[in-house]
Amino acid sequence: MPNSKKVLVSGCFDLLHSGHVAFLSEAANYGNLHVCIGSDKTVRQLKGRPPVNTQQERKFMVESLKFVSQCRINSGSGILDFEAELNEIQPDVFVVNEDGHTPQKEQLCKVKGIEYKVLKRTPSGGLPVRSTTSLRTVCTIPFRIDLAGGWLDQPFVSKHSSGPVLTISIEPTIEFNDRSGMASSSRNKAIELWKTALPEVSPQQNARILFSYENPPGTSEVSGSQDALGICLPGLNRLNYHGAYWPEAIVSEHDEGVLNWLEDHLYLVSLGPRKFGYQVLAETNISKSLAAELANHASSCWDALVNRDLVAAGKHMIGSFRTQVAMFPRMADDQLLELISTYEANVAGYKLSGAGGGGYLIMLSDTPVENAIQVKIRRKNWV
Repeated sequence: MPNSKKVLVSGCFDLLHSGHVAFLSEAANYGNLHVCIGSDKTVRQLKGRPPVNTQQERKFMVESLKFVSQCRINSGSGILDFEAELNEIQPDVFVVNEDGHTPQKEQLCKVKGIEYKVLKRTPSGGLPVRSTTSLRTVCTIPFRIDLAGGWLDQPFVSKHSSGPVLTISIEPTIEFNDRSGMASSSRNKAIELWKTALPEVSPQQNARILFSYENPPGTSEVSGSQDALGICLPGLNRLNYHGAYWPEAIVSEHDEGVLNWLEDHLYLVSLGPRKFGYQVLAETNISKSLAAELANHASSCWDALVNRDLVAAGKHMIGSFRTQVAMFPRMADDQLLELISTYEANVAGYKLSGAGGGGYLIMLSDTPVENAIQVKIRRKNWV
């Protein structure tokens, strides 16, 4: 007897590829498959650029698949743009892939009594792994994650106390949302400059060019140089700031043991992009003591990372994050802190990506974090 359950999947499904087909085929194993796609407007908001194919084209291609019963265009916006359609369809099962999982989606299903399934991104029949990012372009320009010390790249903070910002350069294996704290704005500027790849010259030279391009003379709010440096410098980097936009010293770690260890213990959970109009600089509380505390946590976190000390690295990652929130209270509201509390007992460390207000919850853990994604650190490949 055919499975009579209703299954709902929601996504962009731009540039339909074998990875999409494999995912939808697996989702259809749970019942009668309904697919909801993000509107062109929502894709632009989430990804920072329009889809290659319009919503009507995407709808046509998805509903042409033999195991898809129905395809709709979501009427909402943001990461829960499918909520109205979910209420109308009333599915028994909601399915996402590991890139598409968010705690908000899981909680919505829990409240409505809908079974929530997270599928691994597994290619079908030996086919290569595919993603919209890899098919859209051959762009290899990285993203970046800051692990501790963020805000010290701004002179209005580091003038109170010098200290480091710790960054890693991330291969673009995941289509990170725009405004998610992964330096996507700086990366978009890098794509304007260099199209699909960083020039094969000194990473610091590339970073200086990118920083200058992003912050032309007369810029009122200068983007911190940790974004440009975090994109352009491979490996794990310690950027030491002292009251200026450019660091006074840079220390890089390329040891494979350290980088492999960090990849094995680093987990990300998507929280969705920051909302438009988000003002993180409101209600700031910057002081010499807090700046020094932030610097000390970042410095200690660096020592722990290069020594592969998970407990100490996690402790100082948390310390850095909490000090950031003390300085910039709007980085995290009560709802976000409550969400973090569901993870903190089981991980060694955590922080938010970028300036908060959305993005990703970044965690260090000795055991796998359920439904989280992992990243690939860019290695040194220049002469």
